[in-house]
Amino acid sequence: MPTPETLFETRWLGLYRIGHWDFVRRPNSDAAVGILAITPEQEIILVEQFRIPMQRHVIEVPAGLVGDEVEFAGESLADSARRELLEETGYRAGTMVPLIASPTSAGMTSESTHLFHAKDLVRENGGGGVAGEDIIVHHVPLSGLRQWFADQEAAGKLIDFKIHAALWLAGINV
Repeated sequence: MPTPETLFETRWLGLYRIGHWDFVRRPNSDAAVGILAITPEQEIILVEQFRIPMQRHVIEVPAGLVGDEVEFAGESLADSARRELLEETGYRAGTMVPLIASPTSAGMTSESTHLFHAKDLVRENGGGGVAGEDIIVHHVPLSGLRQWFADQEAAGKLIDFKIHAALWLAGINV
């Protein structure tokens, strides 16, 4: 692979060029995890955050970057997923089942997203993320998920497609 030319770089994001193609990359991570978590009560656990690039609130599966912080360098994908689930939602997973690994946006970034299905959940705290994050945790009954999504969209929020992908990959029909 040719060495990319650095066009611009900050602590969190860089813009690079190979040949005629410009793309972005995170200097500290090329991987992200997303976690499908369903409670024993058949509620999907989703998170909501204001996403600056979208200038809107986005409903998502719990997620995070892999190895982007020094203390988590070398952490496995599954361990990253466990940590992010606990930080964002307050749930600890007994089992973390890989669902898929896929390019996040192959024409724009080198990042891959690894989706997991968290099982055997135990609630330890209220979640909400770490310092600097403002995460709202939602528990949504699977039986009412489609209507809940419609209501959220009507309120101006965006729904991340990874929710649908993770449900389909886990064989959960809503």
